[in-house]
Amino acid sequence: QVQLVESGGGFVQAGGSLTLSCAASGRTFSQYAMGWFRQAPGKEREFVAAITSSVAGTYYRDSVKGRFTISRDNAKNTVYLQMNTLKPEDTAVYYCAARRILGILKLTTQTDYNYWGQGTQVTVSS
Repeated sequence: QVQLVESGGGFVQAGGSLTLSCAASGRTFSQYAMGWFRQAPGKEREFVAAITSSVAGTYYRDSVKGRFTISRDNAKNTVYLQMNTLKPEDTAVYYCAARRILGILKLTTQTDYNYWGQGTQVTVSS
């Protein structure tokens, strides 16, 4: 089992940047595929970005391509989401998710993951 703790959320003006971090417990982090999801008030939780256990594959929702970058540091048991050129529509609670699985697999739905963090709020003002 793995526990996930997100950090790095906050308040930023449109056009600004934030980097979210997700620290995972355990000694097998490198065997986990990781994802970021977000949920805005009154909306469904949606996929943002994912990275495979091997780092060979990264995936993004269309609206964040070119602005967000997902990465991981297996030595630190941490996955990151670098968010640039933020827009008010990026305002949401951002959640980190994990699934222990090897291979280059595109995991972009909530049911693909079985471990979740508590979320971190990102607010982008116009």
